[in-house]
Amino acid sequence: MTDHWVYVLECSDGSFYTGYTTDVERRVAEHDAGEGAKYTRGRTPVELVHSERFETQSAAMSREYEIKQFDRAEKERLVGRE
Repeated sequence: MTDHWVYVLECSDGSFYTGYTTDVERRVAEHDAGEGAKYTRGRTPVELVHSERFETQSAAMSREYEIKQFDRAEKERLVGRE
């Protein structure tokens, strides 16, 4: 059974990026290598600051969407940086 993950990265410019994957370690390495999302390509290095595991892709992607709607303050609370 595959785990599904939602993760939050902090980019070198202090911004947050939220994504979905089945392999967090691999995906973070891709972002750091400039092979991840277009958004993170010019903002490396990135740091993994939050992740959540889900049993289904649907649940993970719903949570990803929810987090992407958060404002900056809500994201800072999520990652423990109030």
